[in-house]
Amino acid sequence: MYRSRLALATFAACLPLSTLGVVHLHGRDLNAPLLDSYDYIVVGCGISGLVVTNRLSEDPSVSVLCIEAGDPDQYEPIIQDPVYVGADIGGIYDWLLSTTPQTQLDGAARPMPQGRVLGGGSILNAMCWNRGGQDDYNAWAALGNPGWDWEGMLPYFIKSETYTPVYSADIAREYSINYNPFVHGFSGPVQVSYPRYFYPQSTNLFAALNYLGVPTQFDPNDGSSAGAAFVPTDLDPNNQTRSDARRTYFDPYVSRPNFHVVTGQHVTRILIEGVGSNFAVSNPTPGGNENGNGMNGMTSNNGFGFGPEGSTPALDDSGVPPLLRRQSPSTSSLRITGVEFAASASDTRRTINATREVIVAAGSLHSAQLLQLSGIGPSSLLSTYGIPIAVDLPGVGNNLQDHCLVGTFYPYNNASYPSPTELTTNASYNSMAEFEYNNFKTGPWTAGSPNALAFNPLPLISNNSASILTGADNQDPTEYLPSGLDPTIIAGYTLQKQSLVRRLAETTVASYEIINNNAGSLTVAVMHPFSRGQCFIRSPDPFEPPSIDPRWLSNPVDRQVLIEALLFNRQILATPAMLPLQAAQFVPAVDADEDAINAIINTGIRTEFHPSGTCAMLPLEQGGVVDPHLRVYGAQNLRVVDAGIFPMIPAAHLQAVVYAVAEKVGWHNEQQELMHADKPKGSGHHQSRQRWGIDSGSELIIRFSFESSGEPDYHVGLDQLYDFESIHQFDDDVRLLDSVCKLLVRFRFKRLFKSRDNHGLTLSVERHRLGFRVFVQHVSFRHLQLVFE
Repeated sequence: MYRSRLALATFAACLPLSTLGVVHLHGRDLNAPLLDSYDYIVVGCGISGLVVTNRLSEDPSVSVLCIEAGDPDQYEPIIQDPVYVGADIGGIYDWLLSTTPQTQLDGAARPMPQGRVLGGGSILNAMCWNRGGQDDYNAWAALGNPGWDWEGMLPYFIKSETYTPVYSADIAREYSINYNPFVHGFSGPVQVSYPRYFYPQSTNLFAALNYLGVPTQFDPNDGSSAGAAFVPTDLDPNNQTRSDARRTYFDPYVSRPNFHVVTGQHVTRILIEGVGSNFAVSNPTPGGNENGNGMNGMTSNNGFGFGPEGSTPALDDSGVPPLLRRQSPSTSSLRITGVEFAASASDTRRTINATREVIVAAGSLHSAQLLQLSGIGPSSLLSTYGIPIAVDLPGVGNNLQDHCLVGTFYPYNNASYPSPTELTTNASYNSMAEFEYNNFKTGPWTAGSPNALAFNPLPLISNNSASILTGADNQDPTEYLPSGLDPTIIAGYTLQKQSLVRRLAETTVASYEIINNNAGSLTVAVMHPFSRGQCFIRSPDPFEPPSIDPRWLSNPVDRQVLIEALLFNRQILATPAMLPLQAAQFVPAVDADEDAINAIINTGIRTEFHPSGTCAMLPLEQGGVVDPHLRVYGAQNLRVVDAGIFPMIPAAHLQAVVYAVAEKVGWHNEQQELMHADKPKGSGHHQSRQRWGIDSGSELIIRFSFESSGEPDYHVGLDQLYDFESIHQFDDDVRLLDSVCKLLVRFRFKRLFKSRDNHGLTLSVERHRLGFRVFVQHVSFRHLQLVFE
């Protein structure tokens, strides 16, 4: 079946635009033609692309097209069943990218897995669901991004999920799994829950960390993220399968007539009014590079084994091509007209128009590459490859950050503890586990994700933390950055470094993560790296993978953090709680000195699959690429929505963050943005054409008090709303209050507002300024006032 669909997609790529098939799955509308133009075109159908396309298409008056280079998965067990987490890395749904040689390590290139499939990284990832700390997002806001602090992000974290608490109170107590209902969503698309099997070694690890002074988090998603935690996963609690972006934001809406998706098509260029193209970008190359071949066309079935490759080409200001429209991003306002795409390097390039906006959601690596190919990026890079310069934007491709990790090997020798390794070494055990999963959706096959984790602050695990951070503070900002950077990039990094030094001195901010596999691996990963890398085109051929240089550990602070983390692992294994596991310390060896540990680090560094920051949301003077509305500087109607916009990478597995960033995108009036201009009284969002933007003003400020308490503020996102009629289902005051907030979705787009009475609750609405004011009275509350402003 998969081959037949692939053949159909290949055949469709050869058809005229009017007959190119829209890939609606489940056998529906497979040959439906594309429109001549769309209101919105979204590039990349991964997490952010599907979220944005879904939300835009909620308005039936607009048309939205999402273009994906990969194919849809076929609901294979290797994708859906949690036991296979990681097994599909290096397979048919992976871009098979690799880095440049990492000369600061051992000189070898590393694999950089990225999802090339409908659903993107949510198809391949380890399913962990956590958000990072409040400080991560408060730092974003402090860098010049109002509305992106923790309070601004929380409503959209909530909006994306349906959280299901752990199924057993006993399990919750044993594994310290608690939750705060005010920070979770209970009606969002992604199912977030827990496996139906727990390895007891997790409790040993948490006890050991507590013994050494590292706390256990109450709720790893409440913004206080330092310490040990059993994090939830994007797992359907009923059938115990992966709850990915495709199955949550696409499949249930496949019949929506204005929600079009086409797969197997690679966007080669963004079309800009008045800007020409380089011949190599816009013309097919017979026998040229194909999608996803990686460097030198190397492929791998396991995501490893990539050989070394040439470094980033030297940048040269000479040879500037004649067809240039060199623009200052602070003054230019280029109009984006659509995109160019093709199925492969040798196929004819086709174009399709966007009447409103193009949204780039191709992931941090490919989004930067696409902007550069389209003439938006560092002028010296673009001129090297003869690409007409639409906007000289130095930040595109710079500021690359990643969580790098080092694996360890401390196999547990106490056979009385169940081990996940038995699933591969004991055939009868695995057969029983498979039977249990297939028939009852319980057992070890539900527990594939490594979700007993720890996010440890440096001061809690090392006596050297102060000297490490003092050294970081004293660094010249340019000392460990790539050479030749634009001054704005350096200015932005200077502020980022100051933020990192200040925050990592706290005992509430994670500096690194322990990834526990319950079999004797306590992998350590840098969470707040000081190192910065680059992602640049290596040729004008859009089918040539970009040059990816993460420059892991190029700043010695990151190396020092890993050394301290590996030394702390020894203390963990020596605690009374861990001794019964009988761990054998092989990598690093129990007597490994710092030289030996450094050698392990140099050869063992890999990605945690979290590249970000290449299209940073920062002010222009800090090397930014997009503004707080995610609009690309210098363009009227071009946005980037993916991990590339992160100014600094948060201490988290990134999928929940990407979902929230995409959900944070909302609607604004066509003529003026609501957060910056008053609306005439009585004018509703529905009364004029709308365009897509950041809904940072959509917050409810709810002031209330119980008879025995004061009057605290309670914040909730406008979109986190239940139906009015659901209020009567809840008896307790807290749930009632939550439901009152959620009923307001009924009023967001209505012309007429009036008082209503339901189950003893009186609600009245009146217009004011940008929105409306809501007054609620109920016997349980002295006073309750909700203000949308």
